[in-house]
Amino acid sequence: MTALITLYNDIFDKFDRVSDILVPTLARLVFVAIFIVYYWNSAMLKIDGSIFSPSAGAFGQMFPKAAEAVLYDISKITLFQRLVIFAGTVAEFVLPALLLAGLLTRAAALGMIGFVWVQTIVDVNGHNIPFGGLFDNAITLADQRVIWTFLFLVILFKGPGPLSLDRLLGLK
Repeated sequence: MTALITLYNDIFDKFDRVSDILVPTLARLVFVAIFIVYYWNSAMLKIDGSIFSPSAGAFGQMFPKAAEAVLYDISKITLFQRLVIFAGTVAEFVLPALLLAGLLTRAAALGMIGFVWVQTIVDVNGHNIPFGGLFDNAITLADQRVIWTFLFLVILFKGPGPLSLDRLLGLK
């Protein structure tokens, strides 16, 4: 029995050593493969010629009830709404780019966690998408956003991996 335990430990010790390289690198690769185009396309829908000119689409995406109340008239956007749209658009461009490059990776992952949950609040309260729940035998918005958050938590806790600008610059 001791020999089996030793063999098991020897095999999985190798997994532990390799995981420090593979897990953060694969987490960033999964993010890029699945989400980078999603977020950049979403950001592109929010600008009307320049990042400083929010589109009616941005107004409708981020403030759906307010936009509908003024028939998506962009001239009715308040200063607060304009600032939120600008910050959200910049975040959708910059945070994925940082994760792609592996630059300021942990801060970008933390920013993405915040972004995902703000996005979720807008989806539930503004677009009336049901949140659902966990452990309910259905794939819901809750399940989706928890998985997204888990991916960003892996990057936050494990770092960018060896193929990153953070490593090249000696950042933790």
